[in-house]
Amino acid sequence: MADADALRDAGVTGVPAPSSPTPQPASPSPAPSPAASDDVTVMSLVDHLSELRTRIFRSILAVVAFTVVGFANAQAVIELLVAPLPEGHRQLQVLDPGGAFLINLRVAIVVGVILAMPVILLQAWRFVAPGLTPQERRVVRPWIPLALGFFALGVGLAYVVLPYAVQFLISFGSDVLEVRLAAGPYFDFVTTMFLAFGLVMEFPIILFGLSRVGVVTSERLRAARRFVILGIAVFAAIVTPGGDLVSPFALGGTMYILFELTVFAIRRTGR
Repeated sequence: MADADALRDAGVTGVPAPSSPTPQPASPSPAPSPAASDDVTVMSLVDHLSELRTRIFRSILAVVAFTVVGFANAQAVIELLVAPLPEGHRQLQVLDPGGAFLINLRVAIVVGVILAMPVILLQAWRFVAPGLTPQERRVVRPWIPLALGFFALGVGLAYVVLPYAVQFLISFGSDVLEVRLAAGPYFDFVTTMFLAFGLVMEFPIILFGLSRVGVVTSERLRAARRFVILGIAVFAAIVTPGGDLVSPFALGGTMYILFELTVFAIRRTGR
């Protein structure tokens, strides 16, 4: 090899250049199997739905367990709900043989939902939390107990408003329109009012969650304040079941105060 290089440097032609080893083509990497990718996606979806089913089942189980507790104490709860009625209207009529049982069951279910709300919120948080970043979990976690507090605030507000709403509606009775309260419609009215007030009070959590994903900002909410006030007034008038003037004012006023506090909280987070 050295002699061939020396002859080539001296100008001698016809000496073949040393052959370099021919590079071997790299073996192509095996293409990923589409079936494997599809299997992973399907399994991920199946696991997600399985987790959702588990959380819903645990929430329903909690509601059933607390409904049993509510049914055992239904009479005490019924007396508590009848107490706001004026004197002379606290003896409610039951018009069919199974009416008393159904009213006890209905009241027990509402009590079960109210008492199971901490479990329901906890299961909702455990379902949503794995999809959040650690920073988002730190920001959202304190709002879980606040959601429970807002629900309790709504139920408490409904009980405070209930006597005024009932007395307002009964005041329209006359000699021609004698007011005789039936148990079924009255407890439909009361339980609907309690659940409506409690669930509506969760809207600050929804606004805060929307701000975390960039759908709304504090500046945008402040700019839309005029429309928000109108929307709250219309919504409060629709969602309150009694048709009186006290309930929508109490609900709308509380919603507006919570709206302003939520805007302040969103602005403090830099959104």
